[in-house]
Amino acid sequence: MITGEPWGMANGRPVELYTLASGAGMTVTVSTFGAAVQSVWVPDRLGRSVNVALGFGSLQEYVENVAGSAAAFFGATIGRYANRIAGHSFVLDGTRYALVGNDGPGDEVTLHGGPGSYHTQVWDASAIGDAVRLTYVDPDGRNGFPGTVRNEVVYSVGRDNALRISYRAICDAPTVVNLTNHTYWNLAGEGSGEVYGQRLAINAEALQPVDGLGIPVGFAAVAGTPFDFRAMKPIGRDIGAGGSERLREQLSAAGGYDHNWVLRGAGYRLAAVVSEPASGIALWAYTDQPGLQFYTANHLTDDLIGTGGRSYGAGHGFALETQRHPDAPNHQGEPGWPAAVLRPGEEFVSRTTYRFTVADFGDRVRFF
Repeated sequence: MITGEPWGMANGRPVELYTLASGAGMTVTVSTFGAAVQSVWVPDRLGRSVNVALGFGSLQEYVENVAGSAAAFFGATIGRYANRIAGHSFVLDGTRYALVGNDGPGDEVTLHGGPGSYHTQVWDASAIGDAVRLTYVDPDGRNGFPGTVRNEVVYSVGRDNALRISYRAICDAPTVVNLTNHTYWNLAGEGSGEVYGQRLAINAEALQPVDGLGIPVGFAAVAGTPFDFRAMKPIGRDIGAGGSERLREQLSAAGGYDHNWVLRGAGYRLAAVVSEPASGIALWAYTDQPGLQFYTANHLTDDLIGTGGRSYGAGHGFALETQRHPDAPNHQGEPGWPAAVLRPGEEFVSRTTYRFTVADFGDRVRFF
């Protein structure tokens, strides 16, 4: 079941809030501002409804939080190119495209498409059966990206208490595209505090270490490092401990995890599993993308007040961003790097699912 209601004005346009209900205890609200997931309510082991997605209670708070390094991107659809592009530029077909930088001490990096990107736009929306379809046309030249891109994001929920997200994009000139969703999860409930005790497993044997600006610098095996989540363990257990000095420094510099894991396999598959011991809520993330950015909300500040009226802080949520690798436009054709270029006549298509269950499997989830 889907319902819609007005939710104020942004950018001179009316914004709507859509509610999707699974019929099995799950309710998701989606805003046309940023095509963002605003809340996700699921039952815990006692049948109580818990909002496990961080977000704001009003549209105005979203509008005020889209700019600068403190932008949280709560629940937003991210594009034109999710994550980071080094040197705020890339070369495509022999032409260097200078982008607008918006991250790093000197804005050396283009993050999440740059300022005024997808997460700040009011998307057109319509209900289609049990889904809501949102569309946005990103014009040629915005933030320096070439070509006009027509984007579509479809949200749906099912009786299996799964939030399904499908993406589609087409262009009129060669460009780069990488779309993801930036929901922060806390399986004990938004505003309940740190997530470091929640247990995580990631289907990956390798990750991408980063430089001081968060740009990948090659690949590294996770075995024997704090980045090894092949077997389920508490999220915060190994922060600051174990593994090589180089990888320990990665966590210290970032204040936690903020890296791209290289997912095993291809096609649509299970990427990660998270469980919360107290609530019993488990999250199963599936995707067809090659990478997963696991981020432990290292830069959230306690002046952010969530939907439940409680403040958020660093470590109070985690993101599982399914994606092409960060900075892939600057590594076209290199071994281990996925394609990031979209050309006229082609389609960018992708799907990601976040499914919720009640489970008590301790640390038994393993990906080897």
